[in-house]
Amino acid sequence: MEKLTKQEEEVMLHIWDLQECFVKDIVARYPQPAPPYTTVASVVSNLKRKGYVKQKRVGNTYQYAPLIAEAEYKRTFMSGFVRNYFENSYKQMVSFFAKEQKISAHDLQEILDMIEKEKE
Repeated sequence: MEKLTKQEEEVMLHIWDLQECFVKDIVARYPQPAPPYTTVASVVSNLKRKGYVKQKRVGNTYQYAPLIAEAEYKRTFMSGFVRNYFENSYKQMVSFFAKEQKISAHDLQEILDMIEKEKE
């Protein structure tokens, strides 16, 4: 799976949320001033080339849908992030964010609660 650029990830988030959409639907989701239609269409074309979306002809335009689930993308690239920046240790990653005060004790407790609930 090829890593996406920031712009491609942003468009992909809209596609994952919409599931089936046209370029105009994606453009409509952006705050004003929205990027030009042609820019978004180019990004969607790149996503198709990279195998992230499929297209279906509808009239004189195309409808797009994700080929890769959002969770699968996150799992793949978070694993690489943790491997590259935290010596493949999720514990080190969480510790880093706690030390940087990016995650609170309350947030950590919620995470622990979720882990315990999954074990049941």
